[in-house]
Amino acid sequence: MVFKPQLTPLSLLSHLSPLLTHIPSIPEFVKEFFDSGISTLFLQNRLLRHICDLGLYHDVLVVYRACHLTGSSSDNYTFPFVLKACGVLNEVGLGKEVHCNVLRNGYGRNVVLQTALVDFYGKVGRVGVARYVLDGMPEPDLVAWNAFVAGCSWNGLDCEAVGAVKEVWMKGLRPNASTLATVMSVCGRSGYLDVGKSLHGYAMKTGFHLDEWMLPALISMYGSNGDVIAARRLFDLSPVMSTVMWNSIIHAHVQNLQPAQAYGMFRDMLLAGFRPNRVTFLSVIPCCEDLSSISHGECIHVCALKVGVECQAGVATTLISMYAKLGNLDSAELIFDDVPEKDLLTWNSMISAYAREGDWVKTLVSVSEMQSAGNVPDWISLISVLSSCGELEALLLGKSVHACSIRKGLESHLNLLNLLLAFYSRRHQLAYSFRLFETMNDRDSVSWNTMISGCVRNGENQKAVSLIQQMQHEGTKLDLVSLISILPSFNTTETNGLAQGMAVHGYAVKSGFASDAPLANAMITMYSNCDDLAASMKLFNTMQQRCVVSWNSLMTVFLDQGLPDDVIAQFRRMLNHNQKPDHVTLLNVVPACSNLLQGKSIHAYAVRTGAVIQTLLVSSMMFMYYRFGGTASCFLLFESDDKQNISIWNAMMSILVDAGEAQHAFDFFRNLLWTQLRPDHVTILGLISACLQLNFVCFCHPILAFVINEGFGNDVAISNALINLYAKCGDIAFARKLFDETLSKDSISWNIMISSYSSHGDGEAAVTLFWDMLDSGFRPEGATYLNVLSACSHSSLIEQTSNVLKSMLVNRTQPTVEHYPCVLDLLSRTGELSEAYDAVRRLIGGASTSVLESLLGACMHYGNVELGIKLGELVIERAPDDAGSYVMLHNVYAAAGRYEDADGVRAHLEKRRLRKVAGFSLLDH
Repeated sequence: MVFKPQLTPLSLLSHLSPLLTHIPSIPEFVKEFFDSGISTLFLQNRLLRHICDLGLYHDVLVVYRACHLTGSSSDNYTFPFVLKACGVLNEVGLGKEVHCNVLRNGYGRNVVLQTALVDFYGKVGRVGVARYVLDGMPEPDLVAWNAFVAGCSWNGLDCEAVGAVKEVWMKGLRPNASTLATVMSVCGRSGYLDVGKSLHGYAMKTGFHLDEWMLPALISMYGSNGDVIAARRLFDLSPVMSTVMWNSIIHAHVQNLQPAQAYGMFRDMLLAGFRPNRVTFLSVIPCCEDLSSISHGECIHVCALKVGVECQAGVATTLISMYAKLGNLDSAELIFDDVPEKDLLTWNSMISAYAREGDWVKTLVSVSEMQSAGNVPDWISLISVLSSCGELEALLLGKSVHACSIRKGLESHLNLLNLLLAFYSRRHQLAYSFRLFETMNDRDSVSWNTMISGCVRNGENQKAVSLIQQMQHEGTKLDLVSLISILPSFNTTETNGLAQGMAVHGYAVKSGFASDAPLANAMITMYSNCDDLAASMKLFNTMQQRCVVSWNSLMTVFLDQGLPDDVIAQFRRMLNHNQKPDHVTLLNVVPACSNLLQGKSIHAYAVRTGAVIQTLLVSSMMFMYYRFGGTASCFLLFESDDKQNISIWNAMMSILVDAGEAQHAFDFFRNLLWTQLRPDHVTILGLISACLQLNFVCFCHPILAFVINEGFGNDVAISNALINLYAKCGDIAFARKLFDETLSKDSISWNIMISSYSSHGDGEAAVTLFWDMLDSGFRPEGATYLNVLSACSHSSLIEQTSNVLKSMLVNRTQPTVEHYPCVLDLLSRTGELSEAYDAVRRLIGGASTSVLESLLGACMHYGNVELGIKLGELVIERAPDDAGSYVMLHNVYAAAGRYEDADGVRAHLEKRRLRKVAGFSLLDH
């Protein structure tokens, strides 16, 4: 394209208008325009105006910069177009530069330019500067005020927008249709319906109510405030229809949760011959999600294809979201792949779709691809990534997400912070949760509830109660979730657990929450945990509306309390009340069956109602059939079920191990490996139990190799089971090696290793490990002390025993009847018989018969006849039918030379016809 220099500016204008609508490249056109040598300020301004009218705002700035670089001047006609483009494109820096040029060139008092500056600063979020410019105008006209009102509305400053309209009235100006249309949207959004109605009345008086922009604004205002009838009346009475009008009424129905009516209006719009645009589709596509109609969604998708907006920003994103929520992920992926230029919103939509479907690996892969494409993740992206990390138990990756949020300045987003709190607590990193919680400037009820439930989940019940108190102290009101979250922390192991639970119950009654079914169900369970079964039943019987969960809760209570007959009775009562049981109900009923006939009846009911398709229920029935009739029926159930669920395989392996058929369990595991299923940690624990039953040390290393290869090496329960396996198979050194290499040890890890040393007779190592446990910050349990005291007893470690007992006092662990036999056995072994006898007399509830017999044997060994006689008589008193006790007492009398008493014991033994069981050997000779 070449322009002849001899053309005059006026003759050139006749060529510009048609050319600008078909030019392939604005930069090329600008280059030709300036290279022609005929560019003038007049032509430059006309060119800017035409490009701006075409909506090519980026090219407006290209032309302006080119003019500036070539030394072309600008005037008061040039700057308004450039400022408009800067406002639309959010080019704050260039807009400020233009403002400086305006002031430098002496156009600061030009009303048109001042209005353009007000509009620019309003659009880029600098409302304060816009107001400063407006106040600097000698007499701002209505156009300037409209620009300011629009800026306030654009930035969500609703009060300021309404206040500006009041100022317009006070200054003697009368709002026009543009003013009213803007402030109507503000009234609709902020709930100022009375103000909106007053302005509607003013519009009726002045005739503005028929304006093409006024009517859609009125419809939106009434729709936003829930008055769909008024919105529909305005739409029906409108003399002129347009796409904007249809969009307004469709959006009004969507806002008021009327998806069917919104879809109906969209259909009427098409029948009336109006062409939908991007806004139409953004409003109507989500209706398909609410209607759960994939066919409606596909019809709208076809319309979007015909109109040609399916790949526009927002429409493709909404379509992806719609298909994903309706379960058609393949269609969502196809749309995503067809989008030529994917922005962050499009990526987030697809990533959220994968996360919603539970495809956590694809979620993480998509985030990686998004970053490779040059898009920086925002807080929405990180929420999807963090959800995937939680499901995949990827603690380190979750911490990386946390670090990324801090590095990108996203740590202030409350939704992301709340999810981080939940992530850390679910990964048993409660310390991280508290550290993050304490640094949060803003906390909502979700933040508090997440921390409370996290504490309860991690067994920190007292911290949960403290959080409830702190929450109230800081003025955050307890909601239903708060109460339901705290109730599981009240049980018999906690001090005043029942009293605290009753206090929460009282708060629920006072706050009007007592009638809520989920809360009542949680309280039924709470009273059961506090051993107040009567309160659980009373609460259930007083419930006005019982759902299936309510019945299930009470049946679970009966099952936990060891009352199977009450479970069956409650099940019959449930059926009599016409409440349909679900698979959870049957999961409670099946273990309560007292005979095979009852179990078969429940099985038949499950088949008839279709509940038998639930794998957990099938597993429960397998255990029931094993309890009453062996493994044959279990195999039949296993073969009839869908074998694509690992839990059914785990159940069968557990049954085989329990039945003593460990070799069959290994064969079963071998068959599992031929399928496409991946064993889980329950499978591995069952495999280790089978190996332990066979006591084949040669199986240990292959199992360990499999565990490492399948990625279960960091599972603390599996690590504990492997330590126990190696120890019981005789390889205590390798067991200790595994223990040392276990990164996340728990108290069970320490107990197993201490017990293993005790079983192997290495008391010194057991005691040393016990002190290491204390140094590592673990608090010993009763089982820990029992293991270490047993080790001390077998190794005759008197001094160490005394230190361990002192540790019990320091840690406020009350010795039980299980701990004393270890101490008594130690005293017996070392000849401290008098101290041992004194301890027996002080023992609350008395010592067991086995302890007394052990002490009696020590008396015989050390020749303490007098004490032996006392103990022998005490043993016979405790176990009058045990022939061994009489034999031991006979031997004591004989050793003391009291033959008459010895003969009397023998005569009594023969008179009662008691016989000592003869010993035998398990070894073949």
